[in-house]
Amino acid sequence: MQDFDTLPLFRQLSPDSLQLLRQGVVTAECQPGSPVLYKGQAISGAYFVLRGRLRVYSLAPNGNEATLYCIDPGETCVFALNSLFNDLRYPAWVQAEQPTTVALVPGPLYRTLFAREDAIRDLTVHTLATLVFRLMQELEQVHAYKLNQRLANLLLLQASAAGELRQTQQQLADHLGTTREVVARLLGELAADGLVATGRGLIRIRDAQRLAALIASP
Repeated sequence: MQDFDTLPLFRQLSPDSLQLLRQGVVTAECQPGSPVLYKGQAISGAYFVLRGRLRVYSLAPNGNEATLYCIDPGETCVFALNSLFNDLRYPAWVQAEQPTTVALVPGPLYRTLFAREDAIRDLTVHTLATLVFRLMQELEQVHAYKLNQRLANLLLLQASAAGELRQTQQQLADHLGTTREVVARLLGELAADGLVATGRGLIRIRDAQRLAALIASP
């Protein structure tokens, strides 16, 4: 429970609420690529990421995946909150992108905390509002940007401070809703132009300025 207690959100709770939380929360370890939630699943509570990252995605009829948003440490799943408060089934799929620890706050407990704690109410409203902007940004990318521009944007957003991104071509394809072959071709073009260097499961950004310029080009 140490990691859970250190989340800024829960440090704001009253001692009584924190005790309830400690008694009711359940944690789970998720391995990379393992399913966490599936479309149509009944939601039993609110999900918080303690370590790692979860990816929420949709599936097209042809089997292609498209990332809707990711959940980083300290964040909660907005779709799960929406399902919990509106008595709906989960509308997408979720998997771990890396070794991930997830904490589940059971639905009745989360509702109790929501009724008594300003911090929980603020988080819920902020999370639901944020989803609208996240999905709008994704839609704008899909409709306004070419696939190579979306790939460049993804590389810049998810690379480390050292300019490295440890993802496979299939993972990138899943994020973009395309095929591995298309991503391999686009990465090859970026590498030929000196913008990136590729290796097995690793991409290094060599020229971030030109990658950014590619995104902005008509």
